Amino acid sequence: MTRAIMLQGTGSNVGKSMLVAGLARAFARRGLSVAPFKPQNMSNNAAVTPQGGEIGRAQALQALAARRAPHVDMNPVLLKPETDTGAQVVLHGRRLANCSARDFATMKPRLLRDVTDSFTRLASTADLVLVEGAGSPAEINLRAGDIANMGFARAAGVPVVLVGDIDRGGVIAQIVGTQSVLDPQDAAQVVGFAINKFRGDPELFEDGLAAIEIRTAWPSVGVLPWFDDAWRLPAEDIMDLAGRHTGDGAFRIAVPRLGRMANFDDLDPLAAEPHLRVDIIEPGRPLPGDAALVLIPGSKSTIADLEAFRRNGWDIDLTAHIRRGGHVLGLCGGYQMLGRSIADPDGIEGRAGSYPGLGHLAVDTVMAPAKRVQLTQARHPASGAPLEGYEIHLGRTEGPDCARPWLEVGSRPEGATNATGRVRGSYLHGLFAADAFRGAYLAELGAQSGLKYDDQVDSTLDALAAHLERHMDLDLLLHMSAKV
Repeated sequence: MTRAIMLQGTGSNVGKSMLVAGLARAFARRGLSVAPFKPQNMSNNAAVTPQGGEIGRAQALQALAARRAPHVDMNPVLLKPETDTGAQVVLHGRRLANCSARDFATMKPRLLRDVTDSFTRLASTADLVLVEGAGSPAEINLRAGDIANMGFARAAGVPVVLVGDIDRGGVIAQIVGTQSVLDPQDAAQVVGFAINKFRGDPELFEDGLAAIEIRTAWPSVGVLPWFDDAWRLPAEDIMDLAGRHTGDGAFRIAVPRLGRMANFDDLDPLAAEPHLRVDIIEPGRPLPGDAALVLIPGSKSTIADLEAFRRNGWDIDLTAHIRRGGHVLGLCGGYQMLGRSIADPDGIEGRAGSYPGLGHLAVDTVMAPAKRVQLTQARHPASGAPLEGYEIHLGRTEGPDCARPWLEVGSRPEGATNATGRVRGSYLHGLFAADAFRGAYLAELGAQSGLKYDDQVDSTLDALAAHLERHMDLDLLLHMSAKV
């Protein structure tokens, strides 16, 4: 019989995703078949499954930690923000609708059945399902129709461990306060709590731990010290990446932070390189003049981000960078922006029309309703290096610079290069995870690579699992789980 336990947080970014990844690896090392599950995620940082569907990037990492292939049932509902009040709804890996936050609120009760169906299918393949909540159950204004936290936990009969973040301060109030605002039946679903991101002497927090246990009657499953190697794992949020000190600065890569930046996992292997410095350039800051490479990432709303790119003056900075002999790489939406024009005849991204691109590649893009979502095997002809990537995009890009592709997908040329060879674009995401390709590409730019990226991620997951084994009562956690 399969067992399940759910981790919910006192707020966003308390470390739930990383804890589920670490627990998945820890229990997998104990010989259990483990599956991660997140009923509802909100992220433009998506991964592609072997079935050709989309799930949150965090669930793909958790699947890797569990030593199993990612599947759309691991994240049945994925929200991909397109505006401040609207998002694309992806159900079971496929686009379902574009709707406002208000419209999604009315849609959620109908999605609960889809979510529980995915959970049931996933549970049939595993000994243990580790469920991750979203945001916080303390957001009781969102409780009606909830499918992400207590609404799911009660519907599926899954007990909950509440995770607090002591690094933010006020962790006692976080946990005790959450219990105080929960509906009594929701509060009864909680079977314990954990403290994450602790720094210092744990003995100094013994009284605080006792205060929480007395006030909530919930047992502690662990006080987890800060995990120093967390930066070695793929970033779930662009701010996690922006806050890292990356490399010694010998080779600087500037990445303009687009408002709807998507699939920025392309940056993780670069940020992990010891001799590279990846700088996320916030709106209002110029692109640095000493950058060797400007990398324009993917976007969920290419035309809107292109307009914002110009408002920030980055188009002027980019032209100056190219004039100085700098290199430019556009990936997916960034590739489309570098072209001469982007036509959106059906108004897929908003107002129908044609928009001028940045004009650094002689290519033109036409948006179309059909979305390409697939894993892709490719080759770098200049070095012969193989690589595996994925595609998530709308639109078709054609033009004279496509006659100078820099990648091959089977017999199909992929991407474009300008006449100087210093401006390139491609629809492939995830290509820098391939060590041989990354090394060859960086060598062309005068930089060096000294990293086995996939090996580093895997060894870090092992280290995270060992960290949780030391500081968390995994036997108690397993005992708290329920048969489902």
